[in-house]
Amino acid sequence: MKKSADMEKIYVLDTNVLLHDPLALSAFDEHRVVVPMTVLEELDAIKDRRDKDVSREARIAINAIDKILANASPKEIQEGVEIPGSVLGGRASGRLSVFPDQLIHLDHKAPYLDGSSQQANDNRIINVALHLQATNLGAYVCLVTKDINMRLKAKGSGLQNVEDYRKDRVLDDIDLMAKGFDKVEGDFWSRVDKVKTFRRGIDTVHLIARHVLPDAYPNMFIVDDTKFVGYIEHLDHEFIELVDLHVDRLMSQRLWGLTPRNLEQAMAFFLIQRPEVDLAVLTGPAGSGKTLIALAYGLHAIIEQKRFDKLIVARSTPPIAEDIGFLPGTEEEKMAPWLAAFDDNLEVLHGGDDSPTSSMEYVKQRANIQFKSLNFMRGRSFNNAYIIIDEAQGLTQFQLKSIITRVGVNSKIVVLGNLAQIDNKYISPLTSGLTYLVEKCKGFEHAALMHVMGIERSRLAAFAEENL
Repeated sequence: MKKSADMEKIYVLDTNVLLHDPLALSAFDEHRVVVPMTVLEELDAIKDRRDKDVSREARIAINAIDKILANASPKEIQEGVEIPGSVLGGRASGRLSVFPDQLIHLDHKAPYLDGSSQQANDNRIINVALHLQATNLGAYVCLVTKDINMRLKAKGSGLQNVEDYRKDRVLDDIDLMAKGFDKVEGDFWSRVDKVKTFRRGIDTVHLIARHVLPDAYPNMFIVDDTKFVGYIEHLDHEFIELVDLHVDRLMSQRLWGLTPRNLEQAMAFFLIQRPEVDLAVLTGPAGSGKTLIALAYGLHAIIEQKRFDKLIVARSTPPIAEDIGFLPGTEEEKMAPWLAAFDDNLEVLHGGDDSPTSSMEYVKQRANIQFKSLNFMRGRSFNNAYIIIDEAQGLTQFQLKSIITRVGVNSKIVVLGNLAQIDNKYISPLTSGLTYLVEKCKGFEHAALMHVMGIERSRLAAFAEENL
């Protein structure tokens, strides 16, 4: 059945939608949202899990549902209660209802999947959508789930409409994601009719019309085939201020003994050092140097420039790890298995020293390097800190937002990720919080991003990334 503007629309939500976005209830405009009883049961079981991220989101989802339904009667809850904040353009507000799926049996007219305790809860949720489809013939009934296999089961059972949750999608194609630079074929200046050039300190700045680069955003680079590299320092509706950066100037940068090996790395070097950049997002394949660049600048800024007081390295512990609280030792020692990459990069930076191990321990102490689990960063505030978030591709937009809002005064945060290495079964490159962050922050003058494409780890790593 095709949707029409005046058709009643009923959306049945799976548990993973509310875990992915606990505030998803208000994302369906004026339409009816149905939460099966099984979803409430699953949320109740999940809220007490040792996985702090998912349990926290389950509690937020439960509280959001309770806020809407708390004062409603049982009859109103089954028929639908108005969802605050879902009114758009003067249209009627959306409604939320809870469906008692335990009442659905095989003798109903709708197709029926085995909903016994031996079967997956997915079947009981699919049964709700099938039942509503059979009893609301003039309505568009749709199951919304991030579980691909569940979508296949629902379609195979006769459900006409099944969708992924798409509100968190900021792009239709991952190839359209901003990369931090624009490669112009030929000579960039051949497309510029009028330019005003002036000096600002040591920099040459070109003032060009905004229409020359209609898709430009702050802290973006322009690169052409003549080796011209321009950096957008400021722009408004009329003009763009383009700082003239020569390739040689970029490639000659040095951070903690590290020099760039390709232009993308050189541009990342330049961005991460900008004092006005509070958030830097570095994406790219494994071996492209993201972690090494972020770490080298952190040591330089803390030990040499005295700009920050501490370096915080954080990442989310994998679900298989359950809770690091059960591991022996301090928080840093517990996090060591998942943050070994930073020790590897410290070894690269100090491998040529007379005593690499002593140098690494000295640097850790001088830079006040602290290893944290993202699961334990909630509710904290980090001031005068340089923060590195590693493996961010597996985080949701909600999780990344809760982390970035922890950044306090005189702090910089660098987010690293590789969208080809997502290990969360409910997250794809299009729905990753990393993709969301890139697209939402690219227009913010204090945020910068760079996709580091060259793989410099080894020729074998480059072959594996491209061919395996």
